[in-house]
Amino acid sequence: MALSIMTHTHINLELCGIPRELSPGRAVVALTTLDYMAVDEKGLVHGGFVFGLADHAAMLAVNHPNVVLASADVRFNLPVQPNEELIAYASVIEEKGRKRSVHVDVKRNNETVLSGTFLCAVLDTHVLDKQ
Repeated sequence: MALSIMTHTHINLELCGIPRELSPGRAVVALTTLDYMAVDEKGLVHGGFVFGLADHAAMLAVNHPNVVLASADVRFNLPVQPNEELIAYASVIEEKGRKRSVHVDVKRNNETVLSGTFLCAVLDTHVLDKQ
């Protein structure tokens, strides 16, 4: 990795993915889905785990200690099952003041299972400091 991780430093990597590459405005994060992520007897992995991977990749692409997710527009394209390796590719596509738009594709082999845009906000202080 070319950069140090500045955000989400306490995240559970087993649930949200392991960073593989990090450079200015870009991140690649890998997640292997686990049996307990399935919601039914057929083995459908809950979409929240796939979304969590994509969100983690978006945060790392911004890589600021005070980045938070403001909104997301995503499309789930394919189902996921346990024991599949997913790779999230995130790139900052626009910066406007404190806002960062990040495009994320989550892939399994060459198939895109999720694609979307994450609108991130870079705050002056930690979001919980504003309470």
